[in-house]
Amino acid sequence: MSDAEIFRRLANLLEEGRPAALCTLIEKRGSAPRGVGAKMIVDSDGDSYGTIGGGDMERRIVKEALEAIKEGRPRALNFALGVEPREGVIPVESRCGGEVRVFIDVLRPEPKLIIIGSGHVAKPLATIADIVGLETIVVDDAETATAERFPKVKELRTGPFERELEDVEVRPSDFVAIVHGDERHELEALRRMLGKTGYIGLLGSRGKAEAHRRRLMEMGFSEEDVRRIHAPIGLDIGATTPEEIAISIMAEIIRERRRGPHKAS
Repeated sequence: MSDAEIFRRLANLLEEGRPAALCTLIEKRGSAPRGVGAKMIVDSDGDSYGTIGGGDMERRIVKEALEAIKEGRPRALNFALGVEPREGVIPVESRCGGEVRVFIDVLRPEPKLIIIGSGHVAKPLATIADIVGLETIVVDDAETATAERFPKVKELRTGPFERELEDVEVRPSDFVAIVHGDERHELEALRRMLGKTGYIGLLGSRGKAEAHRRRLMEMGFSEEDVRRIHAPIGLDIGATTPEEIAISIMAEIIRERRRGPHKAS
């Protein structure tokens, strides 16, 4: 697999909203299967593209790459290929007789924020999302869903509600904030969004959230699925005004984003 093919695959993974690790052989002493600059990418499912040398070393690299993706932090590893390892060097089965150093870099897709609803909280939430650099999509068929209220969003989807929920692109790396207020619309949004992304937040009381969870389980969703819903959405900072609530929601999204990639069910 050529470098160009590897980077095309990497770009496709990021476009799909999936994190990946780029593994590069950066140093070689003695004999090794590949030379300096050899590359391999590992996706979040553990599938690899390209090769750094195969065998026991590559299996260890895939394992380390998955841990790096989970932690969201790069790492460098040294491997002894069938020779006595120095301190801090990982021994692997090989007849090469050399030593290599591999750098594992973690690349994450840029997430989007999908705001479902266009009311009092949605407006300041879209404004704050723009300030922190999140591309935003607003989905609602209400009269409040206008370009004048949401001048900086990437997309404003105002067609029939259920059709827009079906058509909007939601990737595993994206964030969904349901701030609609109408329980029928909320339940429909939850039903359509569960399983598409790892972060779904719902505005409202704990009682309403539990009622939605029970209804979703009656529809066939598992308890594990519905427990992934962040409800009430936002960090508990005592927020009361729409602007304060929007800040608490964005604070939670930032926290989740910095923790590392989240997964859909």
